[in-house]
This record gives sequence, structure tokens and C-alpha cells, in this order.
Amino acid sequence: MKKINKYKLLASICVMALLVSCDYENINTDRQGMTDEEGIRDGFAVGGSVTSMQKTVFPVGTQADDTDIINLYQTAYHLSGDCWSGFFGQNNDWGGNSHPTYYLLDAMISSTYTSAYTNVLVPWKKLKASAEKNNTPEVFALAQILKISAWHKALESFGPIPYSHAADATMNIPFDSEKDVYTAMFKDLTEAIDVLTLKAEGGVVLMEDFDAVYAGDTRKWVKYANSLMLRLAIRIRFADEGMAKKYALQAVTHSIGVMTNKDEEAQMSVGAGITFRNNINWLSEQYNETRMGSSIFSYLMGYKDPRLSAYFKPVDAASEFGQLADDGKKYQAVPAGHRYGQNDVYKLFSKPKIEDSTPTYWMRASEVYFLRAEAALVWGSEFGSADELYKQGIAMSFQENGISTSVDNYMNSDEVPVKHEFGGRYSCSFAAPHAVTAKFEGDQEEKLEKIIVQKWIALFPNGQEAWTEWRRTGYPDLNPVMVNEGSFQGATVEGGVRRMIYPASFKDTEELKAALQLFNNGQGGEDKSSTRLWWDCKR
Repeated sequence: MKKINKYKLLASICVMALLVSCDYENINTDRQGMTDEEGIRDGFAVGGSVTSMQKTVFPVGTQADDTDIINLYQTAYHLSGDCWSGFFGQNNDWGGNSHPTYYLLDAMISSTYTSAYTNVLVPWKKLKASAEKNNTPEVFALAQILKISAWHKALESFGPIPYSHAADATMNIPFDSEKDVYTAMFKDLTEAIDVLTLKAEGGVVLMEDFDAVYAGDTRKWVKYANSLMLRLAIRIRFADEGMAKKYALQAVTHSIGVMTNKDEEAQMSVGAGITFRNNINWLSEQYNETRMGSSIFSYLMGYKDPRLSAYFKPVDAASEFGQLADDGKKYQAVPAGHRYGQNDVYKLFSKPKIEDSTPTYWMRASEVYFLRAEAALVWGSEFGSADELYKQGIAMSFQENGISTSVDNYMNSDEVPVKHEFGGRYSCSFAAPHAVTAKFEGDQEEKLEKIIVQKWIALFPNGQEAWTEWRRTGYPDLNPVMVNEGSFQGATVEGGVRRMIYPASFKDTEELKAALQLFNNGQGGEDKSSTRLWWDCKR
């Protein structure tokens, strides 16, 4: 099939331009609208704006960025969702008043909002303006998919965000309710998928030189967009089942469909002429902070899960606290939310097996199989067989991690999660999580728990998505924090952090006052970490 690439003449890199700000207008509004000069050289900026948006879905950078992007990722996502999901512990406590102990620091909250929302706004508006001027709806379709890839994390971290008026040339953009944003995202995704489906069927290659994810493969972009739609549809199924089922079915019955293979995963590593470096590797190896979390230790050790050695390294030989795993090696985890600071004991515990070149994943095919399994479980055979999709999800996760172990043997095991404990000066003791096996049996709720537990394991190291799914479903059963420093903001040991509070610069603005009235289906709510979001309604 002939490749059509009219975008290779569009030149060069556009510098990502919006930094963390301390005031409401800067953190929530694009103050750098396109100038006349930028309009003249618009063709040169389009490709760079695509790359720029991709680099902000999760913050990624190269050696040239020094540690700026690494620090942004750490404060925006790693010390919050990555830890709150149970994936990671830290060989540090930052004085105790930090996100791992549920104390929401404004600098970190602002970092999350800026990373998930504001940094996407400038390149998205440039691509929107360029597409309108040059009559290239496929460019805008790609921009919409990238925007939603980032903004849904802002929506699911904070609650109401500005969406419908985001492109307005105003300093004070109103917030939309969560339901309205999801409704708009489904509409935008549908339109973007329709545009790119035509291009995919015609063999069009889109922004090949600037696309770090799929190198211009429009068919893979459609599969990713459908998979993203499925993720968001399942997200809201407890809040609006009708809307959820409509868009879930639309995604899985689309002519091109959703992700089914490993090579369709959305990730950033080497692309668009750039080699990215992994943030978590740096946080572990250079900052000497990131270690295995106690919750994932309990599940991987208990299940004798072959992904243990794919996710984590054994303890340092000098450590006396390693626990022998089924692979003959010793592992140990750092407890959640401790107040022990940096110490020589935790330093020797298991580091993530994430190398400098390990990709940063947005979405993988294994997650999509588990999303389909949940849809089939609750809505029936038009989505497929829940049993088969569950098994395919585990098998795909094994494949994604280079595991050749029998899936049948794993699924038929009676193994359950184990307790996590060790002694000494920095001791901890957590009871074993709920005794759920990998066997796909039981009633609908029991099967849902198994689907979410296995999806949670497969999601590693995407803690932001895992934290969000834990809030939505209550699964898996996670070890509690040792110390809760965030009770004054609403967090509890049992309930964790349900959402981030808005940045302090938003306080007392009319926009935020109006946004708080959108909580609880328009009944209003407090800006607290215990306030449940619209979709977080399963009790």
C-alpha cells in the first residue's frame, strides 16, 4: 500500500513553553497565544507541537533536559499516584510532610496540575489554529487524542477542570463539571477517530518524523484512541452506566477496534529522532529513593508471580531483611507512608527493574483486555467472554514482560497474597491483603476483584492509572500508610486520598468557587482530599 506523507515538509522542533506558575491565571490559562510571526512559520511548528504534546502526556525528557523533567515527574506523579497505588515505597520521607504520607504539598499539587493540564494547552492551541488555517482536520484529530490523554489525568486527580472553553482567548476560563467533561471527551474522541479512520483506510502516514509514539501509523492511533475511549467508558460505569456502555461498545465494535497486540502499546522511548530516559530509573539509581512498595510485594510474593523478577531487582547482598521468593532470589519492600527518612536499611531493599531505556507507558494491550473483561462481566456476550478476556489479559501481560510461564498454571493456583513484615530499627508489619486467588471463579463481585487485581499488576509501573482504578473499584486491598499526615486535609488511613485539592493559587477565585459547586452532582462539595469525584461512587 502506498504511503502518503504530506507532512514531511513540515519542519522542526517547537520548544515546550509553559512552566509551573504560582498564580491562577498562569497555571490555568495559555498566556502565550500564537503571534503573527508564529503564524507565518506555522508549518515549521506543527510537527514540533505534536512532539511537545507527546512529551507532556507523562513528562519525559532526554539528557539535554538535565533533571528538570525527572523532578517534574517525581512531584507530579511519582510521590502521589505511583505510591498511593501500592507500587512504590520511598527511601525518604521529606520531613514527613509530603504526598506519601497523604500531606498534600502545594508545590507538588501545582506540579500535577501544570503537568497534566497547563503544559498541554499551548501546543494544543497551536495545533488547533494550524489545523483550522491549513484545513488539516487530521492534525487536530491527533491533537485532540493527545489532549485527552493528558487531561483525563487532571480531571481524575482534581475534579472539575476547564474544558469546553479551554481555547477561549480569556484569562478566566470557567470549569466544567466532571460529567460534562467526560461527555465532551467522548464526543471529541469520536470525531477524532472518524477523521483518522479515513486516513488509516487510505494508508496515510501522519507526522511520521515528529510522532514519537507510532511514527505516523494512523491505524495504531485509531486503536489507541478506541482503547482510551474504552478506558474512560469503564471509568464512569458506576456513575452513568448508560453512557459507559454506549461508548465502550462503540470502541470495541469499531471497524479498526482496540489494542490487541504488544506492538500496539502507546509508549515513549525512542522516536522522532529522540531517545528518552526513564524517570523512575533515575529516581531509584541516582536519587537512591524509589523502592518496591509493600502492597505489590504482598501480591507478587504471595502469587509466586513470575513478573516479580521482571518488575523488581533482588535486595542488595548486604541486606539482612530479604525474603526468599519462588525464583530463588530475595526481595524486600519499603512500607507505605513511613517517617524514617533516608536510611541505610531501606537503601538495600528491592529497586524497580527499570532501566534508563525502559519505555514510559501510556497504555498497553493487557490493560485493554482487562477493560473488555470487565465490560463482558457486567454487560454480557456482546463484549465477548469475560473468562477468555481475563485469561488473555494475563497472557498479554506475561508476553509484555517476557514471561514464558504457563498462564493456566498461574490461573489455577490456590496462592494468595502474603503479609509484609520485617524487624529491626525500621520495622513494619502489615496483615496479608484479602485472600483472593487468580482463579476466575465466584460471583460477579468476586470476579470483578480478580479482574482489577490482575489489571493492577499488569499496569505496573503506571501508578496514576492504578490509583485511579483503586479509587473507582476499591480493589486491590492495599497496605495502609504507616503515618497519615494529611488528616487535616481530609485523608484517612482507610480511605486514602480520593482526590488532590486544587493549587493554593486557585483559592478565592470566582472560577474555583463555581467549580466546587459542581461536586456531588451540583450539590457542591469541599476542596478536601476526602471529597469523592463523580465516578468514585461505588461503596
